[in-house]
Amino acid sequence: MNDQQLLRYSRHILLDEIGIEGQQNLLAAHVLVIGAGGLGSPAALYLAASGVGQLSLVDHDTVDLTNLQRQIAHTSARVGMAKVASAQLSLQQINPEITINALHERAQDARLHELVASSDVVLDCSDNFATRHAVNQACVQHKVPLVSGAAVRLDGQISVFDARDSTSPCYACLFPPEQEFEDVQCSTMGIFAPLVGIIGAMQAAEALKLLVPFGQSLAGRLLLLDGRNMSWDTIKIARNAACSVCGNPHA
Repeated sequence: MNDQQLLRYSRHILLDEIGIEGQQNLLAAHVLVIGAGGLGSPAALYLAASGVGQLSLVDHDTVDLTNLQRQIAHTSARVGMAKVASAQLSLQQINPEITINALHERAQDARLHELVASSDVVLDCSDNFATRHAVNQACVQHKVPLVSGAAVRLDGQISVFDARDSTSPCYACLFPPEQEFEDVQCSTMGIFAPLVGIIGAMQAAEALKLLVPFGQSLAGRLLLLDGRNMSWDTIKIARNAACSVCGNPHA
């Protein structure tokens, strides 16, 4: 690191858990963020500020006026702009030294696998089960840690699924793809603005912990946030030996 970087990241370097070596790990890391909306905005902002060397943002959508109540990477002047392009501008203003890949596309199939395979950590900040399952499958196949978050109305949840650990469950162990789950959209059910900020910031924190690395991740645990009463519940998640994604489906 040069003198400017030592100064920029000095508050991280002062932490025994990070130090110079940990910060260098962050600068050398590549994080893939799926979704540049409510969760992706705070997550990407903190990852950029923290000095993750390369961020790839994937989103096929454009900024809408209704997004601005919670999607803090965007501004009124950018309504109609691709979300990834808008987020890229915000991230570059915070930290012009890192590389930001703005991918205005819907990553799926071979393209999704290509992006996941080139990443050190993946953040799923999407809003539908189809994308979550596709991202999870790619992360399991390429053994890339996945930080998954979700929020709607006044409820949020977050967990880590680390395929590098043979005992760690995957997203499909918790939500089997063969079962039907109803997608709940913010556009019809509403969303409390700070809730996505809380969950998104926690996704960034879990990603940073995995990259440095330090502490214990949320692998094997699902945190549930009740925003009405600001209370947390923890559910332990066990790996499903018969999981159709990470296990033996015939077990």
